Amino acid sequence: CVAGPGASEEDLRAAIGFACGEGGADCSAIQEGQPCFGPDTLAAHASYAMNSYYQLHGRNYWNCFFNASALVTATNPSKCVKICSTNTIRYVSKFPP
Repeated sequence: CVAGPGASEEDLRAAIGFACGEGGADCSAIQEGQPCFGPDTLAAHASYAMNSYYQLHGRNYWNCFFNASALVTATNPSKCVKICSTNTIRYVSKFPP
């Protein structure tokens, strides 16, 4: 589950707020100074938060909606080599560092 290419900044910020708040996803890894902070872009942080929520809640397509600002990928969307791992979530950034 990653941020969709046409997602607005407002929707991405709302997705982060929901996923990392009441959604229960652990987003501590994307805080400044933590291992998944970079790349420091709204889309990258939103993708991490969305994917964390998606993984936590069973990897169902409906857990990757976020007001139509996210999408489930069938293939690895990575365009770079940066890999960020946390305790239970493996996130591969699709955005260049």
